[in-house]
Amino acid sequence: MGIPKTIDHDIYLVSRSFGFDTAVDVATQAIKGAHNKSEGYPNGIGLIRLMGRYSGFIAATATLAQQNVNFVLIPEVNFDLEGQNGLLSSLARRLRQRRHVVIVVAEGAGQKLFENREKDVDESGNIRPNDIGLFLKNTILTHFRAKNIEVAIKYIDPSYLIRSLPATANDHVFCSFLGRDAVHAGMAGKTELIIGNWNNAFVHIP
Repeated sequence: MGIPKTIDHDIYLVSRSFGFDTAVDVATQAIKGAHNKSEGYPNGIGLIRLMGRYSGFIAATATLAQQNVNFVLIPEVNFDLEGQNGLLSSLARRLRQRRHVVIVVAEGAGQKLFENREKDVDESGNIRPNDIGLFLKNTILTHFRAKNIEVAIKYIDPSYLIRSLPATANDHVFCSFLGRDAVHAGMAGKTELIIGNWNNAFVHIP
């Protein structure tokens, strides 16, 4: 008997998993801080790296909740650095127009930029994504310095803060329902399923 445990919100046939609401709430606070910092400096750049190895749900939802973000980079959509429509040119246009910019990047975004690097795996055998946050920070700084343009970049990675904070009230309630339904299903003799939430109903998923 299982319950969907991932804050990345990326389990097939499960429309909600616990921890996601908490992650988005904390990520939204990080975006607010980055926006305030970027506005306070000439050519200020706020760069926030959020969790999401293979999905950009946290990054996208936090952006919808805090719409001061100008660029959202997620694993599902590739992006280019160079060229007229590349990220670096787009950043330069934004800075000329508004003098500050906020970027949110999911940890699994932009992995094609590391194609020639050796793959690393974690303790579970999963491929560990290269650090797109620090890569973007260094690339942006190098790009603008080469053009003699001063930028003030503020890099925020709230990943460990998100993982360690207590759950929000919504996640507490949701988790309680999942746990009770799992126990009830087990007491009814059912096996090999997880408790999911679909169309506002708790369901058994093989």
